[in-house]
Amino acid sequence: MHTSIFLARLIGPVMVIVGLAVLFNQNGFRDLAREFVQSRALIFLSGLVILPAGIAIILVHNVWTVSGSLMITLFGWITAITSAVRVIAPQFVMTRGSAMLQRPKMPLITGCIWTAAGLLFCLYGYR
Repeated sequence: MHTSIFLARLIGPVMVIVGLAVLFNQNGFRDLAREFVQSRALIFLSGLVILPAGIAIILVHNVWTVSGSLMITLFGWITAITSAVRVIAPQFVMTRGSAMLQRPKMPLITGCIWTAAGLLFCLYGYR
């Protein structure tokens, strides 16, 4: 199986499930996010756990051609960069996260973005 297809099939369903979970439980997600951004240790550890996944995607799939493969490459880079920020500057993540939580539509927008992105990955991986 081509690496792009494998990664799309892996990432897509996870993003759809997370997006739908957020959409169906917006208040619970807001509470969860509030707890998360109040813990510098949790932010640091989440970055430490997620960073290798982003780097792994970059190492096996750093494809910069305009196709469905590009979204996988961008996902890997975004994952690696945002994880590195969590490790290097957890206080920044706490501040930005708290500011985002002030927006009442944040769970709705987040859930829609994750679901739509997951569906795009699924479309690319399973078509």
